[in-house]
Amino acid sequence: MPNIEELLRQAMADGKFDNLPGKGKPLHLDDSNPYTNPEWELAYRMLKDAGYSLPWIESQREIDTDLESARRELRLAYDHYQAIMFEPSFTPTDASDWERSQLAFKEKLEALNKRIRTINLQVPNARFQRPVLSFDLELQRITSDRKS
Repeated sequence: MPNIEELLRQAMADGKFDNLPGKGKPLHLDDSNPYTNPEWELAYRMLKDAGYSLPWIESQREIDTDLESARRELRLAYDHYQAIMFEPSFTPTDASDWERSQLAFKEKLEALNKRIRTINLQVPNARFQRPVLSFDLELQRITSDRKS
């Protein structure tokens, strides 16, 4: 007895799927949610069209924005440090500035990790959880990006 995959391959080879309605047109898979109460479907659509989403999704977007801002600040500080490190005018204060920038970045990561842990408790499924941020990995990423 042939299996389903063989039957499908044979049907495709015979051209049985060539003239299906909607061929070549995009699928509108997000038009309705089969698990949504039909009485609420219009309300959900209006909220979605207005740009609203679940609070934990919005919080994750805010974390992404704040993380990118913190990374950008540390990259700028590192670029500055790299630019002046071998200058004759380089002073211990310049090195301290880089250390302060790292400390400020670490504090920002700790605050972001606290928010991440809070959101991880709110998400409906573990697959939506995000890992906490590692200062060492983030620092390595920023400093290695700039060495080349």
